[in-house]
Amino acid sequence: MPREMRADWVSVGQARETILQSVAALPSERRFLLDALEYVLAEDLDSPLDLPLWNNSAMDGFAVRAQDVRGASESQPRELPVVDDVPAGAFPSRALASGEAARVMTGAPVPEGADSVIRVEHTDGGSGIGTPAGRVRIHSDLDAERNVRRRGEDLRSGERVLNRGTLLRAAELGVAASLGRSVLSVVRRPRVAVLTSGDELVEVDGFAQVLAGRRIVSSNSYTLAAQLAETGMDARILGIARDTPESLRSHLEATRGCDALITSAGISVGEHDYLREVLLEMGAEVAFWRVRMRPGSPFAFGRVGALGGIPWFGLPGNPVSSMVTFELFVRPALLRMAGRRAVHPPTVKVRLRDAYPAAPGLTHFARVRLERTADGETAAFLTGAQGSGILTSMAAAEALLVIPEEQAGAAPGDVLPALLLGGRPLQEAAGY
Repeated sequence: MPREMRADWVSVGQARETILQSVAALPSERRFLLDALEYVLAEDLDSPLDLPLWNNSAMDGFAVRAQDVRGASESQPRELPVVDDVPAGAFPSRALASGEAARVMTGAPVPEGADSVIRVEHTDGGSGIGTPAGRVRIHSDLDAERNVRRRGEDLRSGERVLNRGTLLRAAELGVAASLGRSVLSVVRRPRVAVLTSGDELVEVDGFAQVLAGRRIVSSNSYTLAAQLAETGMDARILGIARDTPESLRSHLEATRGCDALITSAGISVGEHDYLREVLLEMGAEVAFWRVRMRPGSPFAFGRVGALGGIPWFGLPGNPVSSMVTFELFVRPALLRMAGRRAVHPPTVKVRLRDAYPAAPGLTHFARVRLERTADGETAAFLTGAQGSGILTSMAAAEALLVIPEEQAGAAPGDVLPALLLGGRPLQEAAGY
């Protein structure tokens, strides 16, 4: 099979849009409430009831009528008989008449007739409560017409509470629980296969061969697995394929049942890089093979027919290139498949403090650390040498500084966009 590469070399923006237009949200699944955190809701939720169901107290204190406590102060307290005692979980025994009080706890129903709850700190705490002699002295009227949570002030029966497409965080799960929902329909997250290849690679448990100078550790296996875990995706690690068509084909067959495939290395024009051939034999339709960027130019994207047409992300073998292209292209695509609308890393403007020499023609993504300055700006400092094999430059990085394709490097003082690594919340539109 011919091994020539298609003569396409797309821009970063073209690559990003091509990928995002090629993927869509996966079908829904049912998940128990506590297993649905960070999933995307696949149904609309309407309230079956008013919330709260009754007027209830926002404070521990005494339910009263506002007119009975107006003008109360330390020097001129109002004394009222306490005719009821309502702990949380109980209900009032009767309505409250003018000139009466009832002790109530936070969350307890407020007796009919009361329009205020005077917090216990503004009283003498009451005495004889539960007996006919029960009394309380009110020392302040600041809580008049306050501290009563009205029926339905949070939700009304039939009201739309959460829309399809909502990201389920802690608050949303709490709302769903208050609606009586123990199971939710959510967008399924992608199952992602990860394959690294190369005769020179070993897993960490083969480190003795590294010390002997014969092999290198497949760090990409670990960084990609970790990046997938950070994204909330299920990873199927296929291991390391040898540089033979047979080994590659065997490993790729294990991708069946997954929703996406990530490969690392093996798509260059080297004599022993067979991944391209094997994928094309498996019916791969490739949208592009390269991107005008550094690091990460040898990045490819397509779909593999023999694997059910799932998307394929062909990442470079260099460790930094692999991580950067995952952040820019793979993570947003997987989040889109998981139903997310906001999929892009947050972007901030920073002022570069170091020189970054580069020729125009490629978009550069420099690894930088950030520092807030006294004048309120964010300064960016290079993390050191920027070679695509220097993984420690990523370990020290807080952001990727974007030097546009048309720009000849960057000088100290230049203001440029920076993509925050591990930042939240995500953005619906790319900021670079």
